[in-house]
Amino acid sequence: MASLQIDQAEGLRSLLASQVLRVIAVASATAGAGKTSIVSNLATTFAAGGREVMILDAAQGAPMSATFGVTPRYDLEDVIERKRSLEQALVPCAQGVRMLPIARGLRRLGALSAGEQARVVESFQWLACPVDVVLIDTPSDPEEALLCAGFAAQETLLVLSRSTSSITANYALLKTLRMQYAMRRLRILVNKSSNEAEARAIYANMATAARQYLGSTLDYAGHIPRDDKLHRATVLGLPLVDAFPTSPAAVTIRELAELLLRRQPAQAEEGIEHFVQRLIRSSRLQAVGTAA
Repeated sequence: MASLQIDQAEGLRSLLASQVLRVIAVASATAGAGKTSIVSNLATTFAAGGREVMILDAAQGAPMSATFGVTPRYDLEDVIERKRSLEQALVPCAQGVRMLPIARGLRRLGALSAGEQARVVESFQWLACPVDVVLIDTPSDPEEALLCAGFAAQETLLVLSRSTSSITANYALLKTLRMQYAMRRLRILVNKSSNEAEARAIYANMATAARQYLGSTLDYAGHIPRDDKLHRATVLGLPLVDAFPTSPAAVTIRELAELLLRRQPAQAEEGIEHFVQRLIRSSRLQAVGTAA
């Protein structure tokens, strides 16, 4: 098992070595699907591969803070209002991982003046430490999740569990993403599954319906098995991949990290400031859509 961990780490380093900035949104239409845990563990895995990771926490509450055992004092809204610098708002979570709470500020981006937008973009442009991977923990509310998942990210990972309510709600989110925002392709991750066969059956049913009725293509990102060590890791204030690196779920999360980096994004990102510009534009588009 130790040899497998070394091989996975080396694989991540080689994949990351040739990458430009990667922006991945992790979304789900239901609370409790496990997306926050997936974000924190992916962040830790990417950082172990030698890259600087920024988590944009757009979810309500403080589950991401609890995962790392940290307490944010400031957020994106403080940066927008010029009460604090971006560096002051960023929360160090682990070696190579920083987090920025953005839930409050996200709703304000679309209403900023041109000068305010420029200041926000500039604050990201002049970060003292470069960013290689951005992970977005999107809101569980389907309408709010569209902002990050629908426009800003290069790639969207849709997380669902084996429950009927999770499958139904996430299919409804897929329909909205396709009909209102013309999104055609997403990756499906089945979390807390009993086994690979169950996960693939869930994916196949959803992929068939999406292709027939929505004209959308869903890629299979894999599954993460149920793992009782996840709760123990949360109590310790550590991501699972750090607390119990040989557990079944930790192994599959490292495999997921390699999969996400193996596929080149449709649009290259030159730097985090360009992503922030797109995030602002997407917030304007969503504001217009909401008003309509």
